[in-house]
Amino acid sequence: MKKQTVFVLRVICISSMLLFVQCTGKSKQSSQPQVGGWGDQMAAYATREFMPADKYVWDWAQATMLRAVADRYELGIDRDDMLGYLRKAMEVTMDRAEGIHPNAVASGFGMALLARVTGEEAYTRKAHRIYDEYRQIVKASNGGVSHRDNVVELWDDTVYMISLFLLEMYRLTGDEQYLKEVAFQLVAHAEKLEDPATGLWYHGWDNDSEPFDDGCSMPGWADNPERRGSQFWGRGNGWVVMTLANTLHLMPRTMNERGTLEAMFLKFAHTLAGLQDTATGHWYQLPLYPGEAGNFIESSCTAMFAYGITVGIADGLLPAETFRPVIDNAFRGIEKNSLKTVGDSLVTLTNVCSGTCVGDKAYYFRREVVEGTPFALGAAIMFYDRYRLLK
Repeated sequence: MKKQTVFVLRVICISSMLLFVQCTGKSKQSSQPQVGGWGDQMAAYATREFMPADKYVWDWAQATMLRAVADRYELGIDRDDMLGYLRKAMEVTMDRAEGIHPNAVASGFGMALLARVTGEEAYTRKAHRIYDEYRQIVKASNGGVSHRDNVVELWDDTVYMISLFLLEMYRLTGDEQYLKEVAFQLVAHAEKLEDPATGLWYHGWDNDSEPFDDGCSMPGWADNPERRGSQFWGRGNGWVVMTLANTLHLMPRTMNERGTLEAMFLKFAHTLAGLQDTATGHWYQLPLYPGEAGNFIESSCTAMFAYGITVGIADGLLPAETFRPVIDNAFRGIEKNSLKTVGDSLVTLTNVCSGTCVGDKAYYFRREVVEGTPFALGAAIMFYDRYRLLK
């Protein structure tokens, strides 16, 4: 009976680690490399060949892949190797670590995580310094954090980048001010970017009329009465869905902000379920135009949407009977349509829209399709791990 009880307790503990909650003690498999399914093969490729820890760059794309590494550590997958990767990545960027704009803030979660896990003062000091710098970032008229530092603009990308850091600061300190800040930023950005009918977000909103050519966005994208982009970009909305799922997973049910975020998340999920391409399991670059000439299936937003929905099912926010077929289709679809073998046993992700700014419909259709970016690998690995855990 005692052995059976211990086994049941272990199963319950493992099942509860849906996002960041960590069971105490080391897994017996902590030093055993995982190279089984495609997500394990992709994680091995990402950390060993694509971006070894000593090559880590302090930026947003890399931070997304680092979050996948951190999740694997929290879940006990290759635990020793993942912690070693985190330590080395923060070690090589310690002198350059900063939080002066949203894309820089993103990697700061690594400092906060290591401060919590190791208790080492150097990480704690750096994490709090990054937060002090975050507080100085330029704000829009409604308090939203500006995506740019030379002009004031709100982009949907921003909420994920800052939430990576702020959610980890909450875990480090237990102070709900960090959760409240994430919630405030989600609401402020939604005020300017959300479409009330679908819950989807436009890509960007301009707070002023100052012309600015960033060398990436389509010139004049905000020259309209609403001062915002005209399209619901796939990956941009993926950032929002992941932010909502991650925030709700950590947010106590007693917090006043929770109801607003839950409503936002549920509307998103129901809209996305109706936009998935059932033939490929993917969502399109511009999800509202599936199959239209020039549009293409896009794997990074597919992984992001499926990740958020998987977390929502696991946390009891989304009914499994409705949404399980969606993530099953996404998992099989990525496996069938968006993987490429690298070497003998590793894989990378294909059908990835390259780094993208704000433009019109034709602008998004013209974006380069690439493979193996840090943000795409990170999103796909995170989805894979959550999906396997849910099963």
